[in-house]
Amino acid sequence: MKTIRIHLIGFASILILSGVTAFPVKTEINFLFENRNAFPEFMIHWIEKLNTIILQTPDIMLYGTDWLAFAHIIIALFFIPVYINPVKYKINIQVAMSACLLVFPLAFICGPIRGIPFFHKLIDCSFGILGIIYLYFILNKIKKHEAGL
Repeated sequence: MKTIRIHLIGFASILILSGVTAFPVKTEINFLFENRNAFPEFMIHWIEKLNTIILQTPDIMLYGTDWLAFAHIIIALFFIPVYINPVKYKINIQVAMSACLLVFPLAFICGPIRGIPFFHKLIDCSFGILGIIYLYFILNKIKKHEAGL
């Protein structure tokens, strides 16, 4: 049970951390722009484009990224019942695994519509892959606990 809870805290913490990085998006893009030469050539144009776009974006539009960060925090809250009773609430883990799978159609349908480069879609998909692997590991621990192993 202790291992399950430690991993749940780890997963929820990573989820929250990945979300709150959306709050300072202007600062982050500015940092990337100032250090763009540290990146591979194929990324430099993308970073320059992001910087131009973010500078032209009114702050009111960036309110959407604040909601993105907030959504990550709220999603992490759904792991609290699993922490309290992993067997009873393992469905939350299964739903989260489904959400990880849904990253792929989102990235490959909406990405091209929004002009997102292929390498960036792969980065987005890596979150889905890593998330589902981590959640599968947690789910297996829960099932073993449930079976009394």
